[in-house]
Amino acid sequence: MDPVIYFKRAFRPEPEATISVRSRALNYGLGCFGGIRAYRTDEGTQVHVFRLDRHVRRLEQSAHILRLRLPGSVETMAGIIVELLRRNEMRGDAYVRPIVFANSNELSPILDPETSETAIFCAPLGRYLSSGAIDVCVSSWRRVRENALPARAKATGGYLNSALARREAIDHGYTEAILLTEDGHVSEGSAEHVFIVREGRLISPPSTEDNLDGITRQSLIALAQEDLGIPFVERPIGRTELYVADEMFLCGTGAEITPVRSVDRRTIGDGQVGPVTTRLSAHFEAVVRGRVQARHAWLTPVW
Repeated sequence: MDPVIYFKRAFRPEPEATISVRSRALNYGLGCFGGIRAYRTDEGTQVHVFRLDRHVRRLEQSAHILRLRLPGSVETMAGIIVELLRRNEMRGDAYVRPIVFANSNELSPILDPETSETAIFCAPLGRYLSSGAIDVCVSSWRRVRENALPARAKATGGYLNSALARREAIDHGYTEAILLTEDGHVSEGSAEHVFIVREGRLISPPSTEDNLDGITRQSLIALAQEDLGIPFVERPIGRTELYVADEMFLCGTGAEITPVRSVDRRTIGDGQVGPVTTRLSAHFEAVVRGRVQARHAWLTPVW
């Protein structure tokens, strides 16, 4: 049986959800998207979507920046996503990808709200990156400046920058790449945010360093400070500071929390997953699985 896709304001079998090769979205990368996770509870009787309202609101903001339009309100979109998961019988961990794009077959690269189209699909998803610590490199590519291509809009075209950096990393034997800003500060991974730990403090660069205003990043900061009492500092990070960090990890909807073992062949700490990363990872897992009563407001039930 074909997966169900939301496309052109209806639920339809995936083979019916097609666009023309002439589409502006395909030819010019005119669109924005979101990545949303859903997690099965330990007993297996429920699936919760993690921070659904925040993800849909960010998608709405992304579309607004790009002069595109969603097919309904934030509440309507959230309801569509839950219904899509139900129609696809998602009973385990899943990933949802909503994308808003300029679905016109005209030749010129113009963003036009009247040609906006929204598609949403979902699929089962476990770990996105390695379940263990990974080796990363600082890419020779630089993160595109916010005033050139808005990072906070999660624009589809911007991921060419990410793809080039990750291809370079893989070609040189690494799992992932770290991109710097044109000013030489740490921005983010190809599709993940960067955290380091120094002397017990969690440190991450601000979203003004040409990176996405990440929901997983925001969630981890709240969990660290409010639930675990881990001090957090938001400030610029230099390249070589990564080399001397006590701990380092990447985070994102897909990556969740992925520890980093080395940067540019420099081992981080003792090369093992550090205590702060371990503690935060365990708490995050407990939250998304519905074990933490105080964080149930972050979870939207599917069934």
